[in-house]
This record gives sequence, structure tokens and C-alpha cells, in this order.
Amino acid sequence: MAASSSVSPRTRNNWLIDTGLLISGLITFISGIYFLYLPIGGFQGGRNASYGITLFFERHTWEDLHTWLGLAMVVIAAIHIPLHWAWIVNMTRRVIKISLGRSQSMSTGGKFNLLINGLIGLSFLFTALSGLYFFFFPASEGVTTGAALLFSRTVWDLIHTWSGTLMIASAVLHFSIHWKWVTKVTKKLFRMISPINPIPVRS
Repeated sequence: MAASSSVSPRTRNNWLIDTGLLISGLITFISGIYFLYLPIGGFQGGRNASYGITLFFERHTWEDLHTWLGLAMVVIAAIHIPLHWAWIVNMTRRVIKISLGRSQSMSTGGKFNLLINGLIGLSFLFTALSGLYFFFFPASEGVTTGAALLFSRTVWDLIHTWSGTLMIASAVLHFSIHWKWVTKVTKKLFRMISPINPIPVRS
């Protein structure tokens, strides 16, 4: 019974890293929605009538949440990728062999899972790079222009917005595909840390 409820260190570490990605990603997404619907540009009180609205926090707090939780996602992903590097290499080799006709095609479920993982990886890369651009080249208060690096600030903003949207949509699909694994491991971990046999109190 104890063996069935145990979790290997590798599975536990994967769960912890995935949880970190989920929490940081969720907060970054919510703060991103805030900036999408309450932009800083426009004539204050005119075209941008919602400029001064406070929603739970001040604007600078939302900025801090978006910036630092976004950076946390990058750091956690930097840990996540090496742990799954063998899978990435194996799948890449398999796709190459399939495209060259040297291996049998994978199942429909496998193709869909690979597609979702690929979309997450690419969209995260573009989201992270554009986010780092805004981190190192911040705009002044009320100013939407800034240093141009490869692209204009407007293009970087579009890349950040839509790659982030694609990343969130792909992550939701990824999460739903692995829902059984998530619930199974979560239950096992909570069973392991819960007091199964409490110490009796002496009278």
C-alpha cells in the first residue's frame, strides 16, 4: 500500500517545477490581461478613459507582478528544459527519421502532443525574448516609444502580446492532456505529507 502511494524524486521534482510554472504563468497572464485592457497610451481621460482605474492594485504593482513573475517563468523554464532534454532530443530525432521515411509515423495522439509542446516552446521563446526587450528598454511614464532593437517598440509589443496568448492557449491544452497525471501525482504527494498515523496524546 505504501509503495503505491509513493512518488519518485524525479516525479516530485517535475511536479514542483510544473507547479512553479503554473503559478508564475497564471499571475503573469492575469497581469497581462490587465495591461491589455488598461493600456498606458492615449490621451488620459480622453481616448484612454480607463487610464486611471485602480483594479485591486496600483499600476506599478501590476507592472512588478508581470515583470518579476515573468522572469521567474524564464528561470523555472531554464530548469525545466534540461530535465526534459532527453525527451526533446529523442522526439526531434524521431521526427527527422519519420520525415526521411526511416521510421513509422507516430499515433494521432502523439502528433497532437508533440504539436502542443512545440507551440509552447516557440511561443514561450518569443514571449520571453520580447519580455526581456521591455525589461532592458522600459518606456517612460506616458510614453509608448523607446529604443528600437531589430524591430520597433510597437512590433515588440505585438510579438509579446500574441506569442503570450498562443503560449497560454497551448499551455491550457497541455495541462488538459496531462490532467490525469497532475491529479494522480498531486494526490500522492499530499498523502505523503499528511499525518497518516498521528501520535497519540497521553492522558
